[in-house]
Amino acid sequence: MRKSLLRMTLRQLQVFRAVCESRSYSRAAEAMALTQPAVSLQIRQLEEQVGLPLFEYVGRKLYLTEAAESLLAASADIFDRLDSLDMNLSTLEGSLRGELRLSAASSAQYLLPHLLAAFRERYPQVTFRLDVTSRAQIIQRLADNLDDLVIMGLVPADRALEFFPFLNNPIVAVARPNHPLARQTHIPLARLEEEMVLQREAGSGIRKACDEFLQLKRVHLGQSMQLGSTEALVQGAIAGLGVALVPGHAAAAWIRRGELVCLNISELPLMRSWCAVHSRGKRLSPVAEAFLAFLREEKALIRQLAEPFEPTVADQ
Repeated sequence: MRKSLLRMTLRQLQVFRAVCESRSYSRAAEAMALTQPAVSLQIRQLEEQVGLPLFEYVGRKLYLTEAAESLLAASADIFDRLDSLDMNLSTLEGSLRGELRLSAASSAQYLLPHLLAAFRERYPQVTFRLDVTSRAQIIQRLADNLDDLVIMGLVPADRALEFFPFLNNPIVAVARPNHPLARQTHIPLARLEEEMVLQREAGSGIRKACDEFLQLKRVHLGQSMQLGSTEALVQGAIAGLGVALVPGHAAAAWIRRGELVCLNISELPLMRSWCAVHSRGKRLSPVAEAFLAFLREEKALIRQLAEPFEPTVADQ
């Protein structure tokens, strides 16, 4: 190992990471409560220790050099190990402490905060960082090892992943109360061929699950409209654009308020599961291990937390 690398300090790496994140010396200085000359000095000393420039300007924009990309990856490993050390020391002291880093599919955002709150009641020194994003971004985050765990519905079968299904995720058809189908019972699934059906964009987990299900049932939609979020699907159905295929948890509040009804379609809901997922072989932090144990052991509590989000089918 180069002896100069042993002179690097954690403070220098913190400043370096702040510059990488903000792509600005001045914004990094503000975030770190330092002066801009102090940030510049720390980066200059770090470049001397590394032996290569870390940043370059093109026009007015700051870019990371190849050396900076390598150092950023190494610093992430260093701080991850320190976080893990802190958690392990807390466990040895008889308490669990640390940050649980999660990303989740957008349709999980309604229920997941309630699960996190219940988990934190048991471990009050745990904090969370939750990113709500698309299925494609979640898969990329898994590949980049950015999270402790991800919460998603449709787990890719072509990747080396470990997953634990912990709660049903029903996909239902909803419409506003004055829709012609709202008061009908035992509606054949094929009836959707005559309706305007609101769906998520291609590539989303909900869209993939619905497309595979409809293909299996040989139902071919005559009209469909693509909307880019679960919230947009719900609001589109409320506005009267058509029948929306959505996760029941996402529509439950509007169903309870009477702004939507869950249609009584004979082969729905389409049952899927919410899963906690991580890369196979990933070294989980004590907090992530504890959260997985919570999901496995507290099934009754989780079902109780999910009850307010369960959709009620109209006029059965």
